[in-house]
Amino acid sequence: MRVGLNPHKDEPLEKTKYLHQVIIPVYIPNFEGYFKDSFVVLKHCLNSLLQSVHSQTMITIVNNGSCNEVVEYLDSLFEAKKIQEIIHTENLGKLNSILKGLVGNSIELITISDADVLFLKDWQKETVAVYNHFPKAGVVGIVPQIRMFEYFSSNLIFENFFSKDLKFAKLKNPEAFKKFYYSIGWQEDYNREYTRWSLGIETNNFRALVGSGHFVATYRRELFDEMKTYLGFKLGAETERYLDHKPLEKGLWRLTTNDNFAYHMGNVAEDWMEAEVHNNRASAIITTPLQHVPSSKKVSSFSFFLKNKVFVKIFDKKPFRNYFYKMKGLPKEVAKHY
Repeated sequence: MRVGLNPHKDEPLEKTKYLHQVIIPVYIPNFEGYFKDSFVVLKHCLNSLLQSVHSQTMITIVNNGSCNEVVEYLDSLFEAKKIQEIIHTENLGKLNSILKGLVGNSIELITISDADVLFLKDWQKETVAVYNHFPKAGVVGIVPQIRMFEYFSSNLIFENFFSKDLKFAKLKNPEAFKKFYYSIGWQEDYNREYTRWSLGIETNNFRALVGSGHFVATYRRELFDEMKTYLGFKLGAETERYLDHKPLEKGLWRLTTNDNFAYHMGNVAEDWMEAEVHNNRASAIITTPLQHVPSSKKVSSFSFFLKNKVFVKIFDKKPFRNYFYKMKGLPKEVAKHY
């Protein structure tokens, strides 16, 4: 039986002290084959993260069915208070494990990352800078990639089509750009102009790139106000597009930092990774608050259809695309083959 009242009944929660949450799902079932180096890569990932975030960051690790050695390591980080949350599950799939990490708090910015990302110093500060310069930003990546303006960014291009602030310019860090494509197994036979030119948008002498990938990106909390609680795939299929589609529903933009602030390591450990983690130590990490919080109102069905359906089909036409390239600053000879 119950006697008396729980002393915490109807007691409101205190406002969270955290400004930023980082969620990393981890699946390392063994140390064989594809997963041979995954544990070493995971340690590089988490060490680089711990060295590069401010004190008001909540780190959530979702163990998605990993082996005992990985579980013990993650538990040790939690016990040492290096991470704030550890969730253990059987293998539920990548997105379902992310969904578990999203619930139970109201932190405004949420970075979702794969477990093979090596974070570089200032990634957090530069991410918030993009949000503070562009109030319509909904997702911000930290690794420039090829032609990401083609990926769920038609609303941004439509809204800024005639603006001088939307234009091509020289890529700031071409070597980091090449390093990303090496990390995913590409040969260097892609168009060299991709390493020289990128589409960006500017405001007050601040530039961000149009579009974002999803292996590491930071999202506004409001994008998750209405979410499914389960998707029936472990990886791929509709899972990745499900998150990527969310900003369009609220009229928000996908952007990436103008410079590179993370490396993709893949599943093979290399000497440079440990050296990069060692060089990543920062003496002081500044906490930068988010200044702009957009409304959570969904865009009208007509606006959504016009920008994300009709305009996409027009933009895919080669003559229109070439006109856009030249109008936005690509040299004529480059535009022909971009």
